[in-house]
Amino acid sequence: MQKEWYVVNTYSGHENKVKEKLEMRASSMGMEDYIYRVVVPEQKIVEAKDGKEKEKNVKMFPGYILVEMVMTDEAWFIVRNTPGVTGFIGSSGRGAKPFPLTPEEVDRILGSQGISRLEIGNELNVDDKVKVIAGPFAGMFGTVKSMDVEHQQVEVIIDLFGQETVVELALTEIEKA
Repeated sequence: MQKEWYVVNTYSGHENKVKEKLEMRASSMGMEDYIYRVVVPEQKIVEAKDGKEKEKNVKMFPGYILVEMVMTDEAWFIVRNTPGVTGFIGSSGRGAKPFPLTPEEVDRILGSQGISRLEIGNELNVDDKVKVIAGPFAGMFGTVKSMDVEHQQVEVIIDLFGQETVVELALTEIEKA
């Protein structure tokens, strides 16, 4: 089983509380190997008030959080029964498991927050094989040469016309092969 991103419906305004409760439950029940990350999608906006500019975090999807998890019966049960959770998006109900978000959807949502779907050092390391999924080198395979955690960039060695070439790519442009 592989980990994927799912959208979880919560009571509007309780997204951060649900995130905390879900992370605590995953930890206390020993489910860290199944429930990995919980993200409340937010964006910063600049608001002018009384002639002063203020930065403010606004929820992108009020009433929804993203959960990266391996969809097992136990993990599904823990997330569904967390206080404040009303269900999963992409499930028909009646005991049916939900559909995960596509990698493109996850990259778009997390990328707008400066978060990557891949975790450098945890899921992605030097010498790992990767597939380029976006940009001019899409569809090509390569090997990770170096990683820049701060800028969410990687240098990948790809075979370009029979010659090894180093290209710099964003984490959103690759996936593990």
